[in-house]
Amino acid sequence: MNFAVGFKPLLGDAHSMDNLEKQLICPICLEMFSKPVVILPCQHNLCRKCANDVFQASNPLWQSRGSTTVSSGGRFRCPSCRHEVVLDRHGVYGLQRNLLVENIIDIYKQESSRPLHSKAEQHLMCEEHEEEKINIYCLSCEVPTCSLCKVFGAHKDCEVAPLPNIYKRQKSELSDGIAMLVAGNDRVQAVITQMEEVCQTIEDNSRRQKQLLGQRFETLCAVLEERKAELLQTLAREQEEKLQRVRGLIRQYGDHLEASSKLVESAIQSMEEPQMALYLQQAKELIKKVGDMAKVELAGRPEPGYESMEQFSVSVEHVAEMLRTIDFQTGGSGEEEEEELVLEGEDGGAGAEEEKLEPSE
Repeated sequence: MNFAVGFKPLLGDAHSMDNLEKQLICPICLEMFSKPVVILPCQHNLCRKCANDVFQASNPLWQSRGSTTVSSGGRFRCPSCRHEVVLDRHGVYGLQRNLLVENIIDIYKQESSRPLHSKAEQHLMCEEHEEEKINIYCLSCEVPTCSLCKVFGAHKDCEVAPLPNIYKRQKSELSDGIAMLVAGNDRVQAVITQMEEVCQTIEDNSRRQKQLLGQRFETLCAVLEERKAELLQTLAREQEEKLQRVRGLIRQYGDHLEASSKLVESAIQSMEEPQMALYLQQAKELIKKVGDMAKVELAGRPEPGYESMEQFSVSVEHVAEMLRTIDFQTGGSGEEEEEELVLEGEDGGAGAEEEKLEPSE
């Protein structure tokens, strides 16, 4: 059955509009929500102005927005369910706006502001029976039709009902659907809020674990630096001992060389004496000194390989391999237990590494 559509369907009848208006009443001012509308963590809605009035009354010392003093936030209770709402330093301005409720308010106000004559029931005329108004609803075909179509036309064998009855029923169903959609969107908003909190918690936990990881690797580096300083000190002591011994031998050999050179010089001068008697007076003593000097035994030289420092080499391959096996724990132990294990590892590990890295003599 075809018919001409001559008007835009209304949002609902007076009863449906009244039911919808009841859902849009602020529990504080008892008026329709005024934008902006904020949604609380308990999923109830308030005018932001009303929410701010309640918040200010519960937190008289809280600084208003725009103050130069930094506030630490506050709390108040939802007037609908008495759930405690905790706010940060932004106050009610940190609450999320419920854009869906605001859009519904706009649509409601648009429909409510229509002229009375536009809201009056308008009659559509049947296309097959141009003089007949569409006044019944075919339940079998689910289309509006006229009385003549039921008596003589295409719907004579169909079940029909008065048009106002079907109109009211479907408007009521649509109103109930809108209410369910609003409630469902509130639940979705709650899930989104929870997941945003999960994201924030993930970021906070990751930041904290990164900090702990950095601190523990810094502790390992400090242990390695401490051990390095100890080994370098041991190496420096050995170097100084060897150098002192060799330098002592150098001084001893130098003194002997100097005395021997002077004796040689003195002996050569004596041999140049032309008078035999004078020469013979000095020759016996010089011959004895030269003989004694030739018989002097100097301290032994350093043994072969004395200059080598290879015994102070260390092997770090096993330590490096052990460090490469460091990985995250999978047991999920508590933080305090984990800290104790780290501290014990630092104390015991330092002693074990000291034994492993101690240079062999």
